[in-house]
Amino acid sequence: AARLPQRQAGGRAVLLALARQPAVAPSPEPAGALGAEELPVLGAGSMMADNSSKPAKPANKTPPKSPADSAREKVAKRLSCDSNSSLEGAAGHELSALEEAFKKFAIHGDTRATGKEMHGKNWSKLCKDCHVIDGKNVTLTDVDIVFSKIKGKSRTITFDQFKEALQELSKKRFKDKSNEEAVQEMHKLIEGKAPVISGVTKAVSSPTVSRLTDTTRFTGSHKERFDPTGKGKGKAGREDLVDTSGYVSGYKHAGTYNQKVQGSK
Repeated sequence: AARLPQRQAGGRAVLLALARQPAVAPSPEPAGALGAEELPVLGAGSMMADNSSKPAKPANKTPPKSPADSAREKVAKRLSCDSNSSLEGAAGHELSALEEAFKKFAIHGDTRATGKEMHGKNWSKLCKDCHVIDGKNVTLTDVDIVFSKIKGKSRTITFDQFKEALQELSKKRFKDKSNEEAVQEMHKLIEGKAPVISGVTKAVSSPTVSRLTDTTRFTGSHKERFDPTGKGKGKAGREDLVDTSGYVSGYKHAGTYNQKVQGSK
């Protein structure tokens, strides 16, 4: 209680000291500045109006592409890029049908291939699909020998080396024609062709499965369930049916008695 008057006297002294200090003028605000009181207040209605004024994004209605379509588009894109690059510096030059076929087989099965070089695997496929290999004059061994001879130390061949390889094979493929005619016939076999893609994968029959499904090798009661053609007998093959015909088992002339009697009359 004794300290309360002292605190009140101290507070009055502080107020008097503050009142005697000169007043400081407020700093002028820059032109064009708005105070907090002058700022416009945006309501929820104006914000909704701004959002509604923005155009809505159209929904993507295009159906998804299948993996086969995307792969075809990649191949076509690579072919177009290669053809455009080859046209640089030579206006009006068009790829020949033989070069188009070379590029198609060169990029077959390899997504990173540029179409300018061909591997031995694709070279063999080209010779098979285009019927360069006839099994008589030209065989698969001849194709591999020519490829190894032309490629040298490299693992691939270019388009010029490709034409040299065809010239080598044309001498064996068309023996009864001149060199120029043989080369032309060889080019005709390849021009406009594309790799043949087999869409169906054949299942490899396992010897174990074939042994278990071969009815001719069944024994015991399992053998009685199937006829000689391999067709199931149904209920007759699963149950023992009693023969009530009166004939001895194994008798081959069952049912012929009436025919014999009527024939004798």
